Amino acid sequence: MNAGSLSMPPAPQCSFASDNAAGVLPEVLDAMVAANEGCALAYGEDPWTTRAESALADLFGGAAAVALCWGGTGANVVGLACLLGPGEAVICAEEAHIAVDEGGAPERFTGSKLLTVPTPDGKLRPDDVLAVLYALGNQHHAQPGVVSITQSTERGTLYRPDEIAAVAEVAHDHGLHVHLDGARIANAAAALDGDLRSFTTDAGVDVVSFGGTKNGLMYGDAVVVLEPAVARVLPFVRKQTTQLASKMRFLGAQFEALLADDLWLRTAGHANAMARRLADRLDGVQGVQVTGTPDVNATFVQLPSAAAVAELQAWSFVWEWEPARHEIRAMTSFATTIDDVDRFAAGIAAVAAQHG
Repeated sequence: MNAGSLSMPPAPQCSFASDNAAGVLPEVLDAMVAANEGCALAYGEDPWTTRAESALADLFGGAAAVALCWGGTGANVVGLACLLGPGEAVICAEEAHIAVDEGGAPERFTGSKLLTVPTPDGKLRPDDVLAVLYALGNQHHAQPGVVSITQSTERGTLYRPDEIAAVAEVAHDHGLHVHLDGARIANAAAALDGDLRSFTTDAGVDVVSFGGTKNGLMYGDAVVVLEPAVARVLPFVRKQTTQLASKMRFLGAQFEALLADDLWLRTAGHANAMARRLADRLDGVQGVQVTGTPDVNATFVQLPSAAAVAELQAWSFVWEWEPARHEIRAMTSFATTIDDVDRFAAGIAAVAAQHG
């Protein structure tokens, strides 16, 4: 296969542009087909949703309130809206998905302001939060009310449990809540040996957006409320923000299948392993620099030039992350194969050799 005049190896079957490019887990599809037999009550009054909500709550210690939503942006809007009061704002990293890639939905639907903080790696530190709290008590400024962290981050970095606990402690000491955007929470949990509670319930997080779509669902993410005082408003906020599905059983069936027998962790672990393999295959390739060691399922690669990036995209599309650095972000998924990784690495090496 050719990209421009450059002779290239066969392109990978699965795209590295996003883990959203992957299809649906076979177990999830089978569960949806099975749930399609017969009739069931609407709006979550069905056994699939009941079982899925119970399974999600158990992951976090059993006392959580759960609401299934259509997708990640909707889950973030619901989660944040449950926590925000009048005039309050959300502190988040400058690269956070809620700030960059959700079309302003959190601000439009919650009526709040996002207070973004530049960070070198997408991770907020306690000092980052403290630096924004000067506005507390001043009626002329939006009042910080929530700290939102992303686990794992858009930069592919990973918070350790103690790092989240430190941010949560500062937030709570100043009367703020903590929201965790977990679109890739499975990848984070897999990287931390499956210990989900250590960086959520035990670390002081109040509300979690639990990602399913990026980990093999057809559609669907969940809001998990860990702060009992907030749980009361969850069903009403979900309804008002248009995230209540009428045929909820198909969301419930998907989550039930994903959570059974640790499928959610195994699929995420595979995606993480494929990212590490890609980084290893590119180690030492002339003209290519892997930016950091992959913590989860994201590999960042710096190419020699903009022309090299364009050549690679024409062969097998991938998003450019930092155009000034000619840096791409390659995302792996449950569907990524060893052959996909090896082909993609070979393609990167070919364009680097041509443009180095």
